[in-house]
Amino acid sequence: MKVKQWLQRGGHWLKQAMPGYCAFCLAPALAGRGWCTACLVGLPWNLHACRQCGDPVSHGASLCGHCLIDPPAFSTTQAGLLYQGPIKELVHDFKFHASPRAGTLLAELMVLTPPPTQADALLSVPMHPAHARARGFNQSQWLAERLSRQLGVPLVSARRVKDSPSQRTLNRRQRVANLAGAFVFESPPPAHLLIIDDVVTTGSTGHALARAALDAGAERVDIWATARTPLGKD
Repeated sequence: MKVKQWLQRGGHWLKQAMPGYCAFCLAPALAGRGWCTACLVGLPWNLHACRQCGDPVSHGASLCGHCLIDPPAFSTTQAGLLYQGPIKELVHDFKFHASPRAGTLLAELMVLTPPPTQADALLSVPMHPAHARARGFNQSQWLAERLSRQLGVPLVSARRVKDSPSQRTLNRRQRVANLAGAFVFESPPPAHLLIIDDVVTTGSTGHALARAALDAGAERVDIWATARTPLGKD
């Protein structure tokens, strides 16, 4: 890479990490925000989504075909954005580079589209200890801790006891089977739990964690995530 290109790229990264600049276009941001008005409006908002899993659906539909035929264990999903374009880049920076700036922006965007009801506690998606040691960062836990402090809602935890293969190359049915029995609760959870995650792809992780919570004594489990993988991409 030429020196001039390196300097330009370095300047871009520096501005992304600094308050006062829009994280998406590097123009001056709105006061106290990480974005400008034009970029906020232009984000890929998940405007017409399945009430239960958050999958984009046609206007007027309340449930997708999957939830009508084989409903998951969780009741609703709030994912205000689609996992594409600038949101995909932001999530990648947060998830794989542990960028606190990216995480803060994602949490702030989540608060713009909160769930319709308040839960008794927030629940992050746990990692298996071997994966946690290798990765060193759990983006779901980071978001849950941040939102817990901001909203004054307590956190509860579960354990992942099954070190399943990566979900990335699996289809929906394989993902469900891959995560069967993966999570356990060491103490009974409160009645209403809200799972916090960065991206919902097929909902199989949320289903497995919700199933474990319901089996442990919870009465209702919902999901609150930053984004949902677009229809046909999971």
